Amino acid sequence: MKGLPELVIGDLKVKRPVIQGGMGVGVSLGQLAGAVAKEGGVGIISTAQIGFREPDFETNTRAANIRAIGSEFQRARETAPDGVIGFNIMVALKDYDEHVKAAVDAGADLIVSGAGLPIELPGLVEGSSTKIAPIVSTEKSAKVILKYWDKKFSRTADLVVIEGPKAGGHLGFDREQLETYTQESYDNEIERIMAVVRKYAQKYQVYIPVAVAGGISDKDAAEHAFSLGADAVQAATRFVMTWECDADLSYKQSYLNAKKEDVILVKSPVGMPGRAIKNPFISHVMAGERVKPKRCLGCLKNCNPAEVPYCITEALIKAAKGEIGEALLFCGADVWKAEKIETVKEVIDSLLGDCV
Repeated sequence: MKGLPELVIGDLKVKRPVIQGGMGVGVSLGQLAGAVAKEGGVGIISTAQIGFREPDFETNTRAANIRAIGSEFQRARETAPDGVIGFNIMVALKDYDEHVKAAVDAGADLIVSGAGLPIELPGLVEGSSTKIAPIVSTEKSAKVILKYWDKKFSRTADLVVIEGPKAGGHLGFDREQLETYTQESYDNEIERIMAVVRKYAQKYQVYIPVAVAGGISDKDAAEHAFSLGADAVQAATRFVMTWECDADLSYKQSYLNAKKEDVILVKSPVGMPGRAIKNPFISHVMAGERVKPKRCLGCLKNCNPAEVPYCITEALIKAAKGEIGEALLFCGADVWKAEKIETVKEVIDSLLGDCV
């Protein structure tokens, strides 16, 4: 990967074209995002129940999350005063609009948004310098989002993140697609998505960079993404395995212990398939057992606490706190390749080499 150019997102310049994927709850907060930005990549904070460590989280959840959006961004900014720092905000969140506005108020350079179609995102950042990037997994979703933004807001994306079927966490595919996509067939899908992006870039006379995500676990995967025409790669699982990651050490150890056969697809209360590490908690859920939520914290738009098989907030908080046996352990398809805990710099170097 000789001579990789820097990633340019509007007036933002990123020396090393790596975006650290957003991981909630409490996995990618200010510490990790700041470390990635300091090393020349794009650091991303997840707003999903970001205030779970705030003392009033259970009694005043919405305010705790909004407060933490500001404090975690400040934490990252102190580490990387000149770095590019943004947020990952899931469309599925009940307080989506408020999270976007709080991120803009905090000074976010970028908002990356998926887990649903972020069709109203341009209106929420209007008048700010915050860049916006939809996460898309198919040509169809790219067409829907960019066409809507064009028609309603007369603007387009500043960056597009293409997230493939090997990604971790919530996935923008149905189970049949996840089981039938091959590397070659998804490469073709990426090329079709890029053609859609180029169409709108040409219309608005701008350059819209594209980042490829999902399975970016090593240098070979990154090289392949760049060979397809990607301007950047987005990696998440690799950054969990860093000393700077905000998650508990036990969470990181679960990645080290994972075998290939431990990585499974699960159905999330969000209504989307997800990829996670099999553990006692997931085994119970897959067997049809229901883990009754202790308290509804109103995190998702389309969640009925009386019917869901488990509370995703509770399960992800347990993961972040290191209560591994009772947790939902989201991960990428190649988590089983993890060998050791590294520094953020070592991860970026291993993905890109010394070319940038």
